[in-house]
Amino acid sequence: MPKPTGPRHRCTSGPWPGRGCCSLPCWPGTDGGGAMLESLHFIRPWWLVGLLPVIVVCVLWARHRAGRSHWETQIAPELLAVLLESANSSRFNSKVWAVAAALAVATVGLAGPTWERLPQPVTQKTDATVVVLDLSLSMFAEDLAPSRLVRARQKITDILRLRQEGVTGLVAYAGDAHVVAPLTDDTRTIENLLSALSPAMMPVLGSDPMAAMALTRELFTNSGYRQGRILLITDGVRRPSEIAAYAAPSFPVSIMGVGTSRGGTIPLDFANQRGQVLTDQQGQTVVARLDEAALAGLASRTHGRYRTLTLQDDDILDLLETPLPSSEATSELEREFDVWADMGYWACILLLPLVLLGFRRGVLVCVCLACVPPPASANLWDDLWLRRDQQGYNAIQQGRPDEASGLFADPQWRASAQYQGEDYPSAAQGFAADPTTTGYYNLGNALAKQGQFEEAIAAYTQALDQDPSHEDAAFNKALVEGLLKDQQSSEEQAPQQQPNEQGEGQDSRNESEPQGADQPGDEEQDAQQAESEQDPDGEEPQPSEPGEEQSSEQMAQSRDEQQDALEQWLRRVPDEPGGLLRRKFRYETNQRLRSGDYSSQAQEQVW
Repeated sequence: MPKPTGPRHRCTSGPWPGRGCCSLPCWPGTDGGGAMLESLHFIRPWWLVGLLPVIVVCVLWARHRAGRSHWETQIAPELLAVLLESANSSRFNSKVWAVAAALAVATVGLAGPTWERLPQPVTQKTDATVVVLDLSLSMFAEDLAPSRLVRARQKITDILRLRQEGVTGLVAYAGDAHVVAPLTDDTRTIENLLSALSPAMMPVLGSDPMAAMALTRELFTNSGYRQGRILLITDGVRRPSEIAAYAAPSFPVSIMGVGTSRGGTIPLDFANQRGQVLTDQQGQTVVARLDEAALAGLASRTHGRYRTLTLQDDDILDLLETPLPSSEATSELEREFDVWADMGYWACILLLPLVLLGFRRGVLVCVCLACVPPPASANLWDDLWLRRDQQGYNAIQQGRPDEASGLFADPQWRASAQYQGEDYPSAAQGFAADPTTTGYYNLGNALAKQGQFEEAIAAYTQALDQDPSHEDAAFNKALVEGLLKDQQSSEEQAPQQQPNEQGEGQDSRNESEPQGADQPGDEEQDAQQAESEQDPDGEEPQPSEPGEEQSSEQMAQSRDEQQDALEQWLRRVPDEPGGLLRRKFRYETNQRLRSGDYSSQAQEQVW
């Protein structure tokens, strides 16, 4: 569509580690205060191509009707006007124009003219599902290639991508249970956290699904859901009666079994013991087997279904359709989307007088043509249907920032496109014209990319003065201050290194010369040294010493290395949340122990 729909927003991320790209301003010209003609566009502009066939049909029809009269070839033009009546001709012309006008109005109406936005409430299905993942050591077993853990994480990824509506939560458990993600519709965040989940990060070893069930029911209660599905992904439950205690028709527990009946050993690679497998207290190798019959019986007792993990999606489709006591309803969210209002229905009012003519005898009003030509490139055709800002936005979405910078009329959008095209000086000039927090923040990013650290720090400071809670600006300012300090320290060390190298070179030359002997060229060297000491800032070029050339090369090499390190630092995006989750789980376990909950302790059977 010509313009993106949805809530207007402002991206506040930057090009630094974990900070994304530069901020984009709001869509220009959509604040509701512009003139109607400026915002006029068509939702379905390709329908306007139908005007061409309308014109062609009218011309052909007129020529056909005119050719039906043979009097023109038999009577002289001077007598034709006197002998023939003009009433029929005028009546025919009026019909032709009426049909043409009706088709034209209908085509414009089908194109969907619009010039204003209307708020549209957002609804979603009240479908709540919590995925409970077993992270006991038995999930390291490799009877399913490459391992049970990897296959379980892949299956959860498939579940998240299949769930287009509703909310989803994720709970992980071993000897203790922890909430990885509460009930949310942001499945992408849950998917990003999956890769970090591993039994090695759990603070308490063992397998306690009862704690996970209690935590899951707490999630439903806190979110206000009276019914929901629980999907337990595990390779075994030692005490099924504990899970059955949480059985309720409103919260059925479906189980997906991970593993095989033949079982597999548990490698100890996570404990830096490569090639070793887990053994029990008697020294016997532990073999983790999947008991499908026991899990199927447990799922039946908890009003759910059981399926064994497969490569297809049949298993998750069956489990996600576990019936609930009442039908799923929809709830209205607190946010709204601004959508363009289709004003094409006004064409129906204009068509009413023309349609009434169709009831007259001999009038044919049944011509509907639709042609869909191939997409056109950015040329005059695009200028007919899209504004320059809209064309620039499409170019940005297609990864063509250089072209987009020449299309945008809005200066902030143009600066954002120049920044993405790595034209940092031009982007800095554009951002400098925006006196807002986002403008100063983007200006700091553009200046930092050019190596102007002091100016970048000043821009970040102005952004923080307007919004002290701007985390990205504070992060980038601290980062640039560190880079500036490193640059200054390296520049201070360079002048000290240069005289030392010159002195060492001179001493080595003096030691190699015989005492009291006059060497050829000594007078020239003394003269050059005297001239350099007498007039260091003179206009005449001074001969460069070997030590100076070596020092300059070292300084250039140091700057190149520093620039490479800066680029690597800027491009490094920390995307491994395992450390954060590990600390979160450890903190929650310690809090439970301090509060007297001693169930969060290591169990005798750690797998």
